Amino acid sequence: MNKVLRIGTRESQLAVWQATLVQQKLAANHIQSELVFIKSEGDIDLVTPLYELGVQGIFTKTLDAALLANRIDIAVHSMKDVPTQLAKGIQQAAVLERASYKDILVPKTDTTFLDNTSGKAIIATSSIRRKAQWLHRYPNHTIENLRGNVNTRLKKVAEQDWHGAIFAAAGLERINLRPANAIDLDWMLPAPAQGAIVIVCRENDNEAMDSCAALNHQPTAICTQIEKEFLRVLMGGCSTPISALAIIENDALIFQGNIFSLDGISSANISKTVPLSQVANLGTIAAKELLENGGAQIAEAIKNGNK
Repeated sequence: MNKVLRIGTRESQLAVWQATLVQQKLAANHIQSELVFIKSEGDIDLVTPLYELGVQGIFTKTLDAALLANRIDIAVHSMKDVPTQLAKGIQQAAVLERASYKDILVPKTDTTFLDNTSGKAIIATSSIRRKAQWLHRYPNHTIENLRGNVNTRLKKVAEQDWHGAIFAAAGLERINLRPANAIDLDWMLPAPAQGAIVIVCRENDNEAMDSCAALNHQPTAICTQIEKEFLRVLMGGCSTPISALAIIENDALIFQGNIFSLDGISSANISKTVPLSQVANLGTIAAKELLENGGAQIAEAIKNGNK
Protein backbone atom coordinates (compact mmCIF):
# COMPACT_ATOMS: atom_id res chain seq x y z
CA MET A 1 0.00 0.00 0.00
CA ASN A 2 1.55 3.28 -1.11
CA LYS A 3 -0.93 5.86 0.17
CA VAL A 4 -0.88 7.24 3.71
CA LEU A 5 -3.64 5.58 5.75
CA ARG A 6 -5.83 8.17 7.51
CA ILE A 7 -6.68 7.08 11.08
CA GLY A 8 -9.75 8.72 12.58
CA THR A 9 -9.80 9.24 16.34
CA ARG A 10 -11.55 11.19 19.06
CA GLU A 11 -9.47 13.88 20.76
CA SER A 12 -9.39 12.52 24.31
CA GLN A 13 -6.04 11.41 25.71
CA LEU A 14 -7.15 7.77 25.81
CA ALA A 15 -8.55 7.80 22.26
CA VAL A 16 -5.36 9.38 20.91
CA TRP A 17 -3.27 6.79 22.80
CA GLN A 18 -5.26 4.00 21.19
CA ALA A 19 -5.00 5.50 17.70
CA THR A 20 -1.27 6.07 18.18
CA LEU A 21 -0.86 2.43 19.19
CA VAL A 22 -2.50 1.40 15.91
CA GLN A 23 -0.27 3.84 14.04
CA GLN A 24 2.82 2.29 15.64
CA LYS A 25 1.70 -1.24 14.81
CA LEU A 26 1.06 -0.23 11.21
CA ALA A 27 4.50 1.39 11.03
CA ALA A 28 6.05 -1.86 12.24
CA ASN A 29 4.52 -3.44 9.14
CA HIS A 30 5.90 -0.62 6.93
CA ILE A 31 2.52 1.08 6.47
CA GLN A 32 2.47 4.87 6.64
CA SER A 33 -0.43 6.59 8.43
CA GLU A 34 -1.57 9.87 9.93
CA LEU A 35 -4.03 10.77 12.69
CA VAL A 36 -7.20 12.73 11.90
CA PHE A 37 -8.91 14.20 14.98
CA ILE A 38 -12.71 14.27 15.10
CA LYS A 39 -14.90 15.42 18.01
CA SER A 40 -17.79 13.12 18.92
CA GLU A 41 -21.15 13.97 20.46
CA GLY A 42 -20.16 11.94 23.50
CA ASP A 43 -17.24 14.30 24.04
CA ILE A 44 -19.35 17.44 23.65
CA ASP A 45 -22.11 16.58 26.16
CA LEU A 46 -20.26 15.84 29.40
CA VAL A 47 -23.20 16.41 31.73
CA THR A 48 -26.04 14.09 30.69
CA PRO A 49 -25.61 10.51 31.96
CA LEU A 50 -24.77 8.13 29.13
CA TYR A 51 -27.86 6.04 29.78
CA GLU A 52 -30.06 9.11 29.35
CA LEU A 53 -28.57 10.12 26.01
CA GLY A 54 -30.34 7.09 24.54
CA VAL A 55 -28.08 6.78 21.52
CA GLN A 56 -26.08 3.67 20.75
CA GLY A 57 -22.71 4.55 19.31
CA ILE A 58 -22.58 7.96 21.00
CA PHE A 59 -18.77 7.89 20.76
CA THR A 60 -18.58 6.27 17.31
CA LYS A 61 -21.19 7.73 14.98
CA THR A 62 -19.21 10.89 14.13
CA LEU A 63 -16.26 8.73 13.08
CA ASP A 64 -18.67 6.50 11.16
CA ALA A 65 -19.83 9.55 9.23
CA ALA A 66 -16.23 10.56 8.52
CA LEU A 67 -15.48 7.07 7.22
CA LEU A 68 -18.48 7.01 4.93
CA ALA A 69 -17.63 10.52 3.67
CA ASN A 70 -14.10 9.27 2.84
CA ARG A 71 -12.48 11.77 5.20
CA ILE A 72 -10.64 8.91 6.94
CA ASP A 73 -9.72 5.35 5.97
CA ILE A 74 -9.99 3.60 9.34
CA ALA A 75 -11.37 4.49 12.77
CA VAL A 76 -10.11 3.27 16.14
CA HIS A 77 -12.56 2.68 19.00
CA SER A 78 -12.80 1.21 22.46
CA MET A 79 -14.74 -1.85 21.37
CA LYS A 80 -17.24 -1.64 24.24
CA ASP A 81 -18.42 1.71 22.80
CA VAL A 82 -19.22 0.22 19.38
CA PRO A 83 -22.87 -0.72 18.69
CA THR A 84 -23.58 -4.42 18.23
CA GLN A 85 -24.66 -3.66 14.66
CA LEU A 86 -22.11 -1.62 12.72
CA ALA A 87 -23.39 1.21 10.56
CA LYS A 88 -24.28 0.25 7.00
CA GLY A 89 -21.19 0.47 4.79
CA ILE A 90 -18.71 -0.14 7.67
CA GLN A 91 -16.93 -3.37 8.56
CA GLN A 92 -14.61 -4.62 11.30
CA ALA A 93 -10.99 -4.67 10.12
CA ALA A 94 -9.16 -5.92 13.23
CA VAL A 95 -9.36 -6.39 16.99
CA LEU A 96 -6.17 -5.80 18.97
CA GLU A 97 -5.09 -8.06 21.83
CA ARG A 98 -7.20 -7.29 24.86
CA ALA A 99 -5.84 -5.44 27.88
CA SER A 100 -7.48 -5.78 31.32
CA TYR A 101 -11.23 -6.32 31.12
CA LYS A 102 -11.74 -5.42 34.79
CA ASP A 103 -13.53 -2.55 36.48
CA ILE A 104 -11.69 -0.84 39.31
CA LEU A 105 -12.67 1.35 42.23
CA VAL A 106 -10.66 4.52 42.81
CA PRO A 107 -11.35 5.47 46.45
CA LYS A 108 -11.06 9.05 47.63
CA THR A 109 -9.21 8.04 50.81
CA ASP A 110 -9.73 4.87 52.86
CA THR A 111 -11.87 1.87 51.89
CA THR A 112 -13.44 0.97 55.23
CA PHE A 113 -16.88 1.57 53.70
CA LEU A 114 -16.40 -1.58 51.58
CA ASP A 115 -16.29 -3.82 54.65
CA ASN A 116 -19.90 -3.18 55.61
CA THR A 117 -22.48 -4.01 52.92
CA SER A 118 -25.22 -2.39 55.02
CA GLY A 119 -23.32 0.87 55.49
CA LYS A 120 -23.71 4.09 53.50
CA ALA A 121 -21.37 5.63 50.94
CA ILE A 122 -21.45 7.71 47.75
CA ILE A 123 -19.97 6.12 44.62
CA ALA A 124 -19.70 7.82 41.21
CA THR A 125 -20.18 6.26 37.77
CA SER A 126 -22.03 7.06 34.54
CA SER A 127 -22.46 3.36 33.72
CA ILE A 128 -25.89 1.86 34.40
CA ARG A 129 -24.23 -1.58 34.39
CA ARG A 130 -21.76 -0.64 37.11
CA LYS A 131 -24.50 1.11 39.07
CA ALA A 132 -26.75 -1.96 39.07
CA GLN A 133 -24.01 -4.38 40.10
CA TRP A 134 -22.76 -2.02 42.80
CA LEU A 135 -26.24 -1.53 44.28
CA HIS A 136 -26.77 -5.30 44.23
CA ARG A 137 -23.73 -5.66 46.49
CA TYR A 138 -24.14 -2.40 48.44
CA PRO A 139 -27.88 -1.61 48.44
CA ASN A 140 -27.57 1.32 50.87
CA HIS A 141 -25.00 3.20 48.83
CA THR A 142 -25.86 6.26 46.71
CA ILE A 143 -24.70 6.48 43.09
CA GLU A 144 -23.73 9.85 41.58
CA ASN A 145 -23.27 10.58 37.88
CA LEU A 146 -19.69 10.89 36.64
CA ARG A 147 -18.94 12.05 33.08
CA GLY A 148 -15.93 13.41 31.21
CA ASN A 149 -12.63 11.98 30.04
CA VAL A 150 -10.56 9.94 32.50
CA ASN A 151 -8.48 12.95 33.55
CA THR A 152 -11.60 14.97 34.35
CA ARG A 153 -13.20 12.08 36.22
CA LEU A 154 -10.13 11.50 38.38
CA LYS A 155 -10.07 15.20 39.23
CA LYS A 156 -13.74 15.06 40.24
CA VAL A 157 -13.05 12.16 42.61
CA ALA A 158 -10.53 14.35 44.42
CA GLU A 159 -12.82 17.39 44.50
CA GLN A 160 -16.29 15.94 45.18
CA ASP A 161 -17.71 14.60 48.43
CA TRP A 162 -17.63 11.01 47.17
CA HIS A 163 -16.15 7.88 48.71
CA GLY A 164 -14.89 6.71 45.31
CA ALA A 165 -15.60 6.19 41.62
CA ILE A 166 -15.58 3.23 39.24
CA PHE A 167 -13.37 3.15 36.14
CA ALA A 168 -12.31 0.64 33.49
CA ALA A 169 -8.86 -0.59 34.43
CA ALA A 170 -7.62 -0.57 30.83
CA GLY A 171 -8.47 3.10 30.31
CA LEU A 172 -6.40 4.29 33.25
CA GLU A 173 -3.58 1.80 32.80
CA ARG A 174 -3.04 2.61 29.13
CA ILE A 175 -2.24 6.23 29.88
CA ASN A 176 -0.48 5.53 33.20
CA LEU A 177 -3.14 7.19 35.35
CA ARG A 178 -4.15 4.26 37.55
CA PRO A 179 -3.84 5.47 41.16
CA ALA A 180 -1.80 3.33 43.53
CA ASN A 181 -4.83 2.84 45.82
CA ALA A 182 -7.15 1.58 43.04
CA ILE A 183 -8.86 -1.74 43.76
CA ASP A 184 -9.73 -4.44 41.18
CA LEU A 185 -13.44 -5.27 41.37
CA ASP A 186 -13.05 -8.97 40.65
CA TRP A 187 -16.70 -9.61 41.51
CA MET A 188 -18.01 -7.14 38.90
CA LEU A 189 -18.64 -8.59 35.44
CA PRO A 190 -17.46 -6.16 32.71
CA ALA A 191 -19.19 -4.62 29.74
CA PRO A 192 -19.07 -6.78 26.61
CA ALA A 193 -15.70 -6.23 24.85
CA GLN A 194 -14.32 -4.07 27.67
CA GLY A 195 -10.55 -3.67 27.40
CA ALA A 196 -10.45 -4.38 23.65
CA ILE A 197 -9.62 -1.96 20.82
CA VAL A 198 -11.30 -2.38 17.42
CA ILE A 199 -10.41 -0.95 14.01
CA VAL A 200 -13.16 -0.42 11.44
CA CYS A 201 -13.08 0.63 7.79
CA ARG A 202 -15.43 1.04 4.84
CA GLU A 203 -16.88 -2.06 3.29
CA ASN A 204 -15.03 -3.13 0.14
CA ASP A 205 -11.94 -1.11 1.14
CA ASN A 206 -9.55 -3.98 0.51
CA GLU A 207 -6.47 -1.82 0.99
CA ALA A 208 -7.49 -0.83 4.50
CA MET A 209 -8.51 -4.40 5.35
CA ASP A 210 -5.20 -5.78 4.11
CA SER A 211 -3.26 -3.13 6.04
CA CYS A 212 -4.98 -4.05 9.31
CA ALA A 213 -5.07 -7.83 8.88
CA ALA A 214 -1.78 -8.46 10.66
CA LEU A 215 -2.98 -6.47 13.70
CA ASN A 216 -5.91 -8.81 14.40
CA HIS A 217 -5.61 -10.92 17.57
CA GLN A 218 -7.81 -13.91 16.89
CA PRO A 219 -8.45 -15.06 20.49
CA THR A 220 -9.61 -11.55 21.42
CA ALA A 221 -11.70 -11.35 18.26
CA ILE A 222 -13.44 -14.63 19.14
CA CYS A 223 -14.15 -13.64 22.75
CA THR A 224 -15.41 -10.15 21.98
CA GLN A 225 -17.60 -11.41 19.14
CA ILE A 226 -19.35 -13.79 21.55
CA GLU A 227 -19.79 -11.04 24.15
CA LYS A 228 -21.21 -8.56 21.63
CA GLU A 229 -23.47 -11.27 20.18
CA PHE A 230 -24.82 -11.91 23.70
CA LEU A 231 -25.49 -8.17 24.07
CA ARG A 232 -27.16 -7.94 20.64
CA VAL A 233 -29.61 -10.78 21.31
CA LEU A 234 -30.56 -9.19 24.64
CA MET A 235 -30.99 -5.89 22.74
CA GLY A 236 -28.85 -4.09 25.26
CA GLY A 237 -27.15 -0.72 25.10
CA CYS A 238 -25.94 1.98 27.48
CA SER A 239 -29.37 2.00 29.15
CA THR A 240 -29.39 -1.72 29.99
CA PRO A 241 -27.28 -3.32 32.76
CA ILE A 242 -25.89 -6.22 30.71
CA SER A 243 -22.45 -7.74 31.31
CA ALA A 244 -20.49 -10.45 29.53
CA LEU A 245 -17.04 -11.99 29.62
CA ALA A 246 -15.49 -14.74 27.50
CA ILE A 247 -12.05 -16.18 28.32
CA ILE A 248 -10.07 -18.86 26.50
CA GLU A 249 -8.27 -21.35 28.73
CA ASN A 250 -6.78 -24.73 27.78
CA ASP A 251 -8.61 -25.02 24.42
CA ALA A 252 -11.93 -24.17 26.07
CA LEU A 253 -13.99 -21.00 26.17
CA ILE A 254 -15.44 -19.95 29.52
CA PHE A 255 -18.40 -17.56 29.25
CA GLN A 256 -20.25 -15.58 31.93
CA GLY A 257 -23.10 -13.15 31.36
CA ASN A 258 -25.81 -11.39 33.33
CA ILE A 259 -28.57 -8.81 33.28
CA PHE A 260 -29.65 -6.74 36.28
CA SER A 261 -32.68 -4.66 37.10
CA LEU A 262 -31.88 -0.95 37.19
CA ASP A 263 -31.98 -0.87 41.00
CA GLY A 264 -29.69 -3.89 41.24
CA ILE A 265 -32.18 -5.99 43.20
CA SER A 266 -33.01 -8.57 40.54
CA SER A 267 -30.60 -10.39 38.25
CA ALA A 268 -30.33 -13.34 35.88
CA ASN A 269 -27.00 -15.06 35.28
CA ILE A 270 -25.55 -17.56 32.83
CA SER A 271 -22.24 -19.41 32.68
CA LYS A 272 -21.04 -21.91 30.09
CA THR A 273 -17.80 -23.72 29.26
CA VAL A 274 -17.41 -25.22 25.80
CA PRO A 275 -14.54 -26.55 23.64
CA LEU A 276 -13.12 -23.95 21.25
CA SER A 277 -14.37 -26.08 18.37
CA GLN A 278 -17.97 -25.46 19.54
CA VAL A 279 -18.06 -21.70 20.15
CA ALA A 280 -20.15 -20.87 17.07
CA ASN A 281 -23.28 -18.91 18.10
CA LEU A 282 -22.38 -19.26 21.80
CA GLY A 283 -23.36 -15.66 22.51
CA THR A 284 -26.80 -16.23 21.01
CA ILE A 285 -27.27 -19.55 22.80
CA ALA A 286 -26.28 -18.06 26.16
CA ALA A 287 -28.53 -15.02 25.70
CA LYS A 288 -31.55 -17.17 24.86
CA GLU A 289 -30.94 -19.37 27.90
CA LEU A 290 -30.67 -16.27 30.08
CA LEU A 291 -33.95 -14.91 28.73
CA GLU A 292 -35.66 -18.21 29.49
CA ASN A 293 -34.35 -18.20 33.06
CA GLY A 294 -35.50 -14.84 34.38
CA GLY A 295 -33.78 -12.49 31.97
CA ALA A 296 -36.88 -11.79 29.87
CA GLN A 297 -38.82 -10.41 32.83
CA ILE A 298 -35.97 -8.10 33.82
CA ALA A 299 -35.48 -6.89 30.23
CA GLU A 300 -39.21 -6.24 29.85
CA ALA A 301 -39.36 -4.28 33.10
CA ILE A 302 -36.45 -2.08 31.96
CA LYS A 303 -38.11 -1.57 28.58
CA ASN A 304 -41.29 -0.43 30.32
CA GLY A 305 -39.40 2.04 32.47
CA ASN A 306 -39.55 0.06 35.69
CA LYS A 307 -36.71 -0.53 38.11
